[in-house]
Amino acid sequence: MRIHFLLFGAYLINEKKNAKIRLNLTFPNGKINFYTCSVKILEGDINSHYDWTADVMNDGWNPKKAKEKLAEIPGKLICDALLEQDIFSGVGNIIKNEVLYRTFVHPNTVTGKIPDKKLSEIIAEARQYSFDFLRWKQNDELKKHWLAHTKKTCKRCDLPIKKKYTGVKKRRSFFCDNCQELYS
Repeated sequence: MRIHFLLFGAYLINEKKNAKIRLNLTFPNGKINFYTCSVKILEGDINSHYDWTADVMNDGWNPKKAKEKLAEIPGKLICDALLEQDIFSGVGNIIKNEVLYRTFVHPNTVTGKIPDKKLSEIIAEARQYSFDFLRWKQNDELKKHWLAHTKKTCKRCDLPIKKKYTGVKKRRSFFCDNCQELYS
């Protein structure tokens, strides 16, 4: 079974909230309820459905393979490429915004224009930030670590952070036109 939390998905263990349950799993020692998510039944060997080397939090994560996949889509905006689950499985919109801010790259940069060293930095930060994200979420302190996502002012430049719906996916991007380079 594959569960994708989409934009607003959630789960509760041994608790219930006042919302429609998408999936409930009950066990002898407790239960888990899933809300606002996509549920897909996968048949056969899980490895035939899932590329573990694309999962940024898996021990088998392969940054070289991610870089090769990015090279195959040189015309795609980096804001869309970071959300491609077959390249960066587990990376969502918040992580996208924070990774691009932390690596000083504008979301409207075409992937093929990003220098090799900078692309490696983005790939490494996508993995690192995913682990940080999980740790901060577990400690109920995620939002206090956001540098760009939903922010109004750039912490580096003290200039306004822009909020725009970018890329083909039209997801919210938060960025600074001054310190995040638009490679061309």
